[in-house]
Order: sequence, then C-alpha cells, then structure tokens
Amino acid sequence: MSSPSARSDLQPDLKAMLSDLRTLVDIESPSTDLAAICRVMDVVEHWALDLGAETHALPGGTRLFNFGTVYDEQPILVLAHADTVWPHGTLQTMPWREDGDRLYGPGTYDMKAGIVGLFHALRALNHQWPRGGVQVLLSPDEETGSASSRAYIETAARNARAVLVVEPPVADSHNLKTGRKGTGHFSLHFQGVASHAGNKPEEGASAITAAAKAVLEVQALARPEIGTTISVGLIRGGSAVNVVPAECVLDIDLRVSTLAEAERITAAVQALTPDDPRVKLTILGGLNRPPFEQGDGSLGLFEQAQTAAQSLGFTLGHESVGGGSDGNFTAPLSPTLDGLGAPGDGAHASHEHIRLDRWPDHVRLLTRLLQEV
Repeated sequence: MSSPSARSDLQPDLKAMLSDLRTLVDIESPSTDLAAICRVMDVVEHWALDLGAETHALPGGTRLFNFGTVYDEQPILVLAHADTVWPHGTLQTMPWREDGDRLYGPGTYDMKAGIVGLFHALRALNHQWPRGGVQVLLSPDEETGSASSRAYIETAARNARAVLVVEPPVADSHNLKTGRKGTGHFSLHFQGVASHAGNKPEEGASAITAAAKAVLEVQALARPEIGTTISVGLIRGGSAVNVVPAECVLDIDLRVSTLAEAERITAAVQALTPDDPRVKLTILGGLNRPPFEQGDGSLGLFEQAQTAAQSLGFTLGHESVGGGSDGNFTAPLSPTLDGLGAPGDGAHASHEHIRLDRWPDHVRLLTRLLQEV
C-alpha cells in the first residue's frame, strides 16, 4: 500500500519531465543502430543509478534495473524500449516543437515520454519501494520484433507478480490497453522454371502464377469479424517481361486475437501447395508475438488503475488494440496492463506528439500503481 513518504498525489514537475524528454529525443535511436540505442540507455541507466538501482547489461543490448529488489518476493516488472522507427536525420524534418498542449518530435509518443514518465514516477516513490521491489526492463529492439530481448522479457515476467508496460495509451485518449492482437509474418518463396515467354513458354513454370494463386488463398483465410486479418503487403518476382518468371516472393502480415486463430492460419499456410509440381515453395516465418488476450489478470489491473484515476480526478477507459508490444509476451505469463505511457497520437507518423495537459496525470497514475499493485 502507499507510503506517507511517497508523493503520488503531487503534480509532477512538467518542466523537469520536458527537459529529460528533450535529452532522449535529441539522441536519435533507430532500431538499426545499437550504438545509438545504447546512448539512450546510458542516460536512463544514469537516472537509475541516481535512484540506487542495481543495473545489469545483458547480451544483445537489453538493460535491467532493479529498485528495492527482495529476491524471495515477486517484483513489479515494468517494460520499456529505447529504439524508435525513425532513421537518423529525422529531427531535421520533424524537429522538437511545442504547439499549445502538444509536444511534437520523433519518438516522443512511442515511447520516450513513457520512459521519462516512469522515472519521474519512480522518483516520486521517494525510495519507498513496493514489496519485492520494481524491475525495469529496457529493450533495444521492440520495434523490430524483440528478437534479442524476448527471452529476457519472458524470464522476467515469469518471476513478476504483475507487468506494467509504458507504451502510450490508445491514441488521443486516456484509454489503457488490456489486450492486443498477436502479430506474425510469413515469407513465401516460390521457385519455378524460367523459359522464353514467346518460344515454348510451356517449358517454363511460372513462380508468379503460383504466387498469385497463393495470394487469393491466403487472404481468404482472414476472419476480420473475430480479429483475424491477413495482408500480402509485398510481392517481388520476375526478371524480364519476356521471361516466364522463375522466382517470386510474397511477404504477409498476420494479426490474430486468439492463439487458436494463429494455429489455424499457420497450419493453412504450411499446407499451401503450388498446382504445378515444378514450382517449389519454401515457407519462412510465423507468429512473432502471441496474442495478448483480454483476461481476468489484465482486467483486474485495469480496475485498480480506474479506481486510482478516479481518486486523482480523471476518467480512464480500456481497449483491446491491433498493434503488438512486448506486453504480448508477458500477458500469458503474468497479469499485464499496457498503455501506461504518455497520452498523445501519431505513432510512426509525421505528426507524432504527446499531450502535455494529460501527461502529468498519467505519471501520477503510474506512481500510484507502483505503490499499490
């Protein structure tokens, strides 16, 4: 429960939060540049050390920060990521700027303001850590699927009593995220037989023809009414207009609301067979992030958050959303509540921004949850 020494009911220092956020945003950290990501992490680690944290640098770039850890009790795990989708040089075309209650800039909403808000919430606890302490896991590769950090995330979640994710709330709202679709990617590689398109084309076996049939078969598997969407987003094939194409590749995006649907789609894709036996099909990929299915654990955490928000003077909602996060990995393992970062809009878009009028309330909410979960 809350300590009289903590300061969750005080309004956070917005000027100080903006200063910290400017520090992180000015360090451009695309997922492709681990050295740049580590520069962001070094700043965050300095903040953690100032609060007396134990810090751990893990292979692949993940950092763990432990605050008040008691190793025979389960901590609260908080997830964040330091990478962004924006390449180097984006600040030249999307500069940091304030416009009324909106603060614009690459990585502000997704999710450097979430990191800053988390550390201001930790400071507000005034070293009065909850039982078991708080463990913060800072990932370097969430935007590209968390290949290097997933195992660490899942191990930490198994040992946690609850997981809080400081991704932003639902766009332009106070709503938290109590469910997310699972995400996957398939890459279908068709290898046919090339021949001259006008001189005995029957001697060829068209990889593009086989791929075109597969496009229709794959997209027919979608069931949008229950949350299953499939999109063939990229097609690459052929060598010249007068050649029966020997190669074609399809890249497919998959979103599912349940694990059963992921299993259905995976089995159907794996069963695809070209009509022409001379065309060989190689299937790569599959489900990356499992579905974050809305369940009692996440809804119970939301009810605590809703009660806390009411006492802090604002109204909170919740939704299940289509995009994935590292919370997808933890939801099957520990009660998980997502969307506890900074309100705003424009993730991965040129109008990315946070709402300065709403951000302090969400920092107060996070402080309260760290005390009471």
